[in-house]
Amino acid sequence: MSQHARGQRPEDAPFTERTPRVVAARHLTRRAGRDKAGRFLVEGAQAVREALAWTGGAVHELFVTETAAARNQELLRSAAAARVRISTVTDKAAESLSETVTPQGLIAVCDEIPVGLPDALAGTPRLVAVLYGVSDPGNAGTVTRVADAAGAEAVIFAGDTVDPHNGKCVRASTGSLFHLPIVRSRDTDHVFAACRKAGLRLVAADGYAQDDLVVASAKGELAQPTAWVFGSEAHGLPDDVIAKLDTSLKVPLYGAAESLNLATAAAVCLYASARDQRN
Repeated sequence: MSQHARGQRPEDAPFTERTPRVVAARHLTRRAGRDKAGRFLVEGAQAVREALAWTGGAVHELFVTETAAARNQELLRSAAAARVRISTVTDKAAESLSETVTPQGLIAVCDEIPVGLPDALAGTPRLVAVLYGVSDPGNAGTVTRVADAAGAEAVIFAGDTVDPHNGKCVRASTGSLFHLPIVRSRDTDHVFAACRKAGLRLVAADGYAQDDLVVASAKGELAQPTAWVFGSEAHGLPDDVIAKLDTSLKVPLYGAAESLNLATAAAVCLYASARDQRN
């Protein structure tokens, strides 16, 4: 690795898992540590690249192993140009910062940027994804990625839902976390009220709904500004939550499968709305 890529630290030995800055960063693998510091970790070349291009916040430090540095010279040059501190770490130190079975050896420390509902829903949003009670970070991150790809204006984590800055959630979003507003709010009623105030129709994704996407599309309903509300992987949306929404729709199943997983159902729903809103 070049001296420039290492941030003018060529004479230093790589940081170990006991180096104070690595220890401090390791606190960010836990939600309490992230909330206290207002920072989170981003792992992997693609996600780090998106973080460096992000204009909403700062990348404070980039931890990189010698092997990862050799594979990502252009990324390191971008980080150096952005005056990001680049610190070489041992493989064991990288493992201590990673929540994956096969760490990629490239971890950035980034600012969390709290986004309020009014800012996220400003203007005239057409498509928003609301996650209610979703506990699996992989699914939550994938839905964030899908929402970004479908052109949604925001993703809202409502109620008792996984932290969007959870390491697995960040990885599953593959950088989409930096492309659109991400909101956290435990007050579900406030979320629903804010969506309605923004002109959004609240639609539950419910496998037991009477109508499906095909029927709704034929009626022109999917062309309306919509906030899709998705429930947990195991139980979906509770009846009392569905009762607070404007309608509920299901994805039609034409084969023998009993259901779709959360991320797949969200992709079908969001893209159905995105298609009809653009026709």
